[in-house]
Amino acid sequence: MKGKQVLLTGGTGGLGMGVTATVLAQGGEVTIPYHNEKEVERLKGKLAAAEFERIRFVAANLSDESVVEQLINDMGRVDVLIHLVGGFAMGKTHEYSFADWRRDFDLNLNTTFLVCKHSLGKMLQHGYGRIVTVGSRGAVEPAGQLAAYCASKAGVVALTKAIADETKGTNITANVVLPSIIDTPANREAMGTQDADKWVKPESLAQVICFLASEAAKDVRGAAVPVYGSI
Repeated sequence: MKGKQVLLTGGTGGLGMGVTATVLAQGGEVTIPYHNEKEVERLKGKLAAAEFERIRFVAANLSDESVVEQLINDMGRVDVLIHLVGGFAMGKTHEYSFADWRRDFDLNLNTTFLVCKHSLGKMLQHGYGRIVTVGSRGAVEPAGQLAAYCASKAGVVALTKAIADETKGTNITANVVLPSIIDTPANREAMGTQDADKWVKPESLAQVICFLASEAAKDVRGAAVPVYGSI
């Protein structure tokens, strides 16, 4: 990804820490939209000064199309989109509120649509692009009490595969990874640490994501790649 302009959403989060470091190590020039200044400072503390200087941080609400459009227009070009933004919630279907259902779809699927839509427009102008989204094991193996999460992530998989089909014959690819439980501080706090050694490490998932985002993956399109760890 040397010299490539990379839009990396969720780059300050638990998974984002690993992905941001890997993108920078592979030479990418990174734009990270954020909404939490403390997470920016946390990321800054984990990177060398020279690496941090290759990141442009932009405060942005990715649920607002006008904001997403402006963010991407300001980049000039988008060679790589890595979309990590998403959220996890549980609840029995008959008890789940419609407001929470819509919130999950806004966060997991609608943000994916917006950043893909506007990044893809730039990629088509320049004749090059790599799109990598994050689904979930639950998208292909749905479980009880996860209906909204699994359905919204299944939508991410379908959207990504549709984009891959639309861009056949171009130097633009779209692929999605399907992680199981990612070993982040938030997941350890929510789920305990009993089986954490079997979870997917952010750095491991980052390697898969960054391969799909690289020129080396030019022949991979429409793939849904399982990254399940030992679970």
